[in-house]
Amino acid sequence: MLLGEAVALLCLTWVAYQTLALPRIAECDLSCTQGFICKSRVKWNIFNSFCRPPPASLPESVLKGLTLSTAMKCAPYNNCSLLLRVQASLTLHGEHKPCWYSGCFTGRKGAKGAWPGLTSPACPLLHPEGLRGLEACSMNTNTQETVCQSVRISGVPSQLQFQVQFNCFKVSAAQSLYITLRTIPHFCGVQINQLYHVEDCRDEDMKRNLPDCFARKLTYQVDRSHKVILAQVHEAPGSLDFYLRLCLRWFTCEDVGVLVRVTADRTSTVSLPYNQELPCLCLEGWSATPDAVRIQICPFENDTEALWDAIQYHPGSQALSWEPACPVSGHVSLCWHPRPGTHCQELEHSRRPVQSRVQYLLVDPQPQLCLKFSTNLSFWIRCPFERWRSPAWKMMVQQAPSQSPIRVTFFSSSPAHFQVRLCHQRKPGPPTCYPALQATPLPLATGSQGELTAEPPVAFVDIPGDEVCAPGTCIQNHGAGS
Repeated sequence: MLLGEAVALLCLTWVAYQTLALPRIAECDLSCTQGFICKSRVKWNIFNSFCRPPPASLPESVLKGLTLSTAMKCAPYNNCSLLLRVQASLTLHGEHKPCWYSGCFTGRKGAKGAWPGLTSPACPLLHPEGLRGLEACSMNTNTQETVCQSVRISGVPSQLQFQVQFNCFKVSAAQSLYITLRTIPHFCGVQINQLYHVEDCRDEDMKRNLPDCFARKLTYQVDRSHKVILAQVHEAPGSLDFYLRLCLRWFTCEDVGVLVRVTADRTSTVSLPYNQELPCLCLEGWSATPDAVRIQICPFENDTEALWDAIQYHPGSQALSWEPACPVSGHVSLCWHPRPGTHCQELEHSRRPVQSRVQYLLVDPQPQLCLKFSTNLSFWIRCPFERWRSPAWKMMVQQAPSQSPIRVTFFSSSPAHFQVRLCHQRKPGPPTCYPALQATPLPLATGSQGELTAEPPVAFVDIPGDEVCAPGTCIQNHGAGS
């Protein structure tokens, strides 16, 4: 009984191990459904984006599926490489045509309807919509390098589903690929797109058999107090020299420091200084060989706080701007934060996408004015003027010398235009405001009220009506530089 359990356990262990290994491919080839005649072609760095409108009779489900997987091709002495397998299917609803039909495939010039190696001159299937085959393209998202493999089909009966497997897309560990499957000819909107990430060197099968994965081991420590990343490249028998650098990972990884070369056959520690703890700041390492696999480690990938602090304000132009230091998706808006612990009320028409630089013009540096950053994970509030010591202008409310209840006077060190709204605060909900009143500019020669501010008064507005004395009354003002 114990022997039987041991044998069963051994079998289960062997099966589990086999499922962890990547499939092996003996040759780089192309395979089609039995009964089809296929001819393949490979193109490098040519991706034709032109398309033709699909005919009305073309079914939406003509492309039935796209399956991607990684396989390994190994030569003697563990010299293994990775290949991407692309399995695709196409539904055909066609009919046979006689050999003299002008649409027949030509295997070679002057042999209509015949392919090289065929013993029968039977004409191929012609789809009523003109479908002649499939094209699969793989684009490396880091280098933009594109490889396209196409297959043209013929010699099949109608009302069948055609399946093809491309086994010749050469890939590397940890690559990110954008795969596109299209028909031949390319009909607009009839394609399947899929993003695929090749397994990295943490995969046990790759770690044992792929040279780039067992070359040298890379570890690191972060010294936040000195803003330094300490990278350690461990010795490996027969390994090559190793490159290290820090980079910002956008569509490609952009240099932000020096490139360091670590010599082979010894363990070395490298000190790489950095300026900011950004989520896209990565440590990148690779062997000193052409087309080597690059290992990327991003120590701060969960630290997003630093992204929202890159706010700049220019007092002269009154421009408030923010620019993302790393790729981020979401939006930013201006909001009004009356006091700590309260909701920041978003200002109308101030929302902007955060994919690139955001700028707001003619912004008054008020302590309650903040920026609200929102992503699909959370939101963050930043108030750049919370401790602002030099406001662009100041306001004073006093009794008006005329019959109006109050006068609002504006003081500024530079010319500006002002307007005022009378509002009534209602709970709950935002305040209700009356139409804006334009302020009357004053000449600079007018006397200054030095007991309030050193800036001279530049404009005033008298607010009429008894509503100004009602409970819950507020004054909303807006200033714009000249």
